[in-house]
Amino acid sequence: MELNKIEEILEKYFQGETSIAEENQLKEYFSSSNVAQHLEQYKPMFGYFSQAKEQKSTYEIPLQTKKRNVAWLSIAASAVVLLGIGTYFFVSEKNDTTAVASQTELGTYDDPEEALKATQKALALLSNNVNVGIESVQYIKEYEQSKNKIFKQ
Repeated sequence: MELNKIEEILEKYFQGETSIAEENQLKEYFSSSNVAQHLEQYKPMFGYFSQAKEQKSTYEIPLQTKKRNVAWLSIAASAVVLLGIGTYFFVSEKNDTTAVASQTELGTYDDPEEALKATQKALALLSNNVNVGIESVQYIKEYEQSKNKIFKQ
């Protein structure tokens, strides 16, 4: 084979533009004994490709075919759903009985001292919530003032 043709194919090989036939020509050339001295450095590379092609793997890959028992999975999912529904009805029934009992009392107290304490507690809770609302309004006023300074209207 012509030396300059081999060099041309080798250049195309390193650019990734060769065809399979051209690569086979390179393998044949480098496997022969008459390789040019300046191309001797590429001989081990093409020799390795030939050796690697002949190697076969003897390692067996065990295939694990696990059959999942879908029936048990669906039974377990159904049990969880039924348990959730049962818990919901049990808790809601318990809350309903306490709500009915508290509605019959209508917040009346027999002891005036106890009624006074309950009223003070309710008014203190209301006062705290109103104070939080007033603080929020003050933040809004500051925001409005800052906005008016930045965006003069």
